[in-house]
Amino acid sequence: MEALVVASAGPSLDCACCPRLLSFRNANRALLPDYWNAPVPSFGDPSARLLVVGLAPGLHGANRTGRPFTGDYAGDLLYSTLLSFGFATGRYGQCCDDGLQLVDCRISNAVRCVPPENKPLPAETAACRPFLAAEIAAMPRLRAIVALGRIAHDGTLAALGRRRSSQPFAHGAMHPLPPGDTVLIDSYHCSRYNTNTGRLTEAMFHAVFDKVRAVLDP
Repeated sequence: MEALVVASAGPSLDCACCPRLLSFRNANRALLPDYWNAPVPSFGDPSARLLVVGLAPGLHGANRTGRPFTGDYAGDLLYSTLLSFGFATGRYGQCCDDGLQLVDCRISNAVRCVPPENKPLPAETAACRPFLAAEIAAMPRLRAIVALGRIAHDGTLAALGRRRSSQPFAHGAMHPLPPGDTVLIDSYHCSRYNTNTGRLTEAMFHAVFDKVRAVLDP
């Protein structure tokens, strides 16, 4: 497995903050030795104006490849959208050496380690929160954050020290983040379940990035 560079804001590859996730990781290392099986680092330039925050690595997606949203259906929709809106160049090939590059965009997760059944516990989200807070703080030009799902939305607000009740999650909602000019934009997660059930369509997802472009390039 090709190693990716882990940013200083992220956890170590053997992070032991969450006992349940550590146990699951060790089990996966035995069962799936060719997988990344470690906290997944963020992808993209920290000087970008856009940050996309997901939930957590998928077992056979980012946990396999070591790059956020790479190798599963959610990545198919996310990266095709980023390419369409000029936030990426190259070709997305479901692997970390496909040559795809992000443009003015960075991708991270509220939880860096793969959780059982893709469901992190609240304590695990809280334990990973300092890494998300550090990620945001390390982006000096940040203007827009896209939160993919309620957990990413809540985690982002908590990382910024804001109350969830003041800015509830809603697909397509835009939340100003004083004192600067950054905006948090919500989207349903681009998971296969959400798209198969019609909760999220490609048009709905693209509409979110229309709003991102309006913020960044008015």
